[in-house]
Amino acid sequence: MENYNEYHLDPKQFYFLKFFQYNWLEIKDEFTNFTQNTSEQELKFTYDVMGPKSKTIKTKGNGKYSAFGILFQGMFIEEYINFHQIQYPDYELESVLENALVLREKYFPSLAEAIKKINSSNDNILRNVYFGIFHPGLDIKLHVNYNHHTNRGYLGLIVPEGDVAMKICHDKLYWEEGKFMILDHSYPHCPHNYTNYDRVVLVVDFFKPDRPREEVAKFEQEQVRQRMQDNPYSLGVFGKSDRVKTEDFIKYGLAHQLEWDKALDK
Repeated sequence: MENYNEYHLDPKQFYFLKFFQYNWLEIKDEFTNFTQNTSEQELKFTYDVMGPKSKTIKTKGNGKYSAFGILFQGMFIEEYINFHQIQYPDYELESVLENALVLREKYFPSLAEAIKKINSSNDNILRNVYFGIFHPGLDIKLHVNYNHHTNRGYLGLIVPEGDVAMKICHDKLYWEEGKFMILDHSYPHCPHNYTNYDRVVLVVDFFKPDRPREEVAKFEQEQVRQRMQDNPYSLGVFGKSDRVKTEDFIKYGLAHQLEWDKALDK
């Protein structure tokens, strides 16, 4: 039996997530179809444009984490890019908007439909929906996500056997295929993948239902404004406030990660 607390939350209390969970195999099939049938050009565009980039969160080794998605801050990817007029060095804005829409409709129609159904009946509670891929050997440095207005759900799609886990505070949690792990990411955490295979989840950020909607929406608006100023390619997902204090590494038995900076900054 799972033990839940203030940062590891019971998925059953978030009833609207059941629509994703009931259709998890279909979502997994859309991801698999994309990775197996997309062209090199489409794949490059997807990771260049449709995935949030962080300047703050560090990994031990390069190329160990990748992500791409179709919903950011409550808007489909092409709408979000257009709203913020994000400029990409290798692409014209008009072609970015067109290609993002085409890829979303071509490869992820069921996922998009699920998002529409949930948001239409729950006052746009879903904020970010994207695929997160942990490649073999991933080790992410302890950090927080300064998102006091949202919780983060991970729907397991492809979870290899072995040591692929999330450390949050003093707990070590494991993903399961077809099930949600719900966390409050404002607490210190660091995931890893010590297996030889990719781990794939659907990341779902959603407003905390117990907080006044006007309050969390206002917080998000200001947070996204600041994050987009600092790094427009973050798509509002990551920011400078994601760092933790030095004493947290010691508190949670991760003091060895403090030595990573010497290698990572070279």
